[in-house]
Amino acid sequence: MSLTKDVLATTLPVMEHFYTIQGEGYHQGRAAYFVRLGGCDVGCVWCDVKDSWDATRHPLMIIDDILLNIKQTPAKLVVITGGEPLMHDLTYLTSALKENGFETNIETSGSHPLTGTWDWVCLSPKKFKAPLPEVLPAANELKVVIFNKTDFAWAEKYAALMPPQCKLYLQPEWDKANSITPLLINYIKLHPKWELSLQIHKFVNIP
Repeated sequence: MSLTKDVLATTLPVMEHFYTIQGEGYHQGRAAYFVRLGGCDVGCVWCDVKDSWDATRHPLMIIDDILLNIKQTPAKLVVITGGEPLMHDLTYLTSALKENGFETNIETSGSHPLTGTWDWVCLSPKKFKAPLPEVLPAANELKVVIFNKTDFAWAEKYAALMPPQCKLYLQPEWDKANSITPLLINYIKLHPKWELSLQIHKFVNIP
């Protein structure tokens, strides 16, 4: 049985959702409710949530039920991530969150059109599927994962396209952090427009 357009607009495939501490980027250290959506066609070889890629593996949740779960916590900030969350129309989700006073934050590669109303857009462009040019002006934060030395040029390419007030972060790929982090530190010292982002949630072993 196929889903109607109305059903698709008010449900989303949710891999997991949980209340935790934001571990990286501009909002690092803040309490946040995460909603991880299923579905991704970017295909990063180093992705740490490959189980999210196939949206059909994850149950469709009614957005109003997602909201009820969030309201059972003291959360003020809600982070929508994936997978690639912009594979889905997020208009209804963000409308419901905003109407209930939540701060909306998305983490995206920018590879699909931007939908929804956002207080903060974290753009993390990937070489495997480049972001759409029309998404770039909406970025409040550019977070580039560094996997090898050639990624610095990739980072600079997108830094040059960001709006003036966009925050710029370099983040080591987790499995190569021991070798990559010293390179990031040296690079940031030479190019102080960048800041270092570390996945502190992995250090303290929380979701």
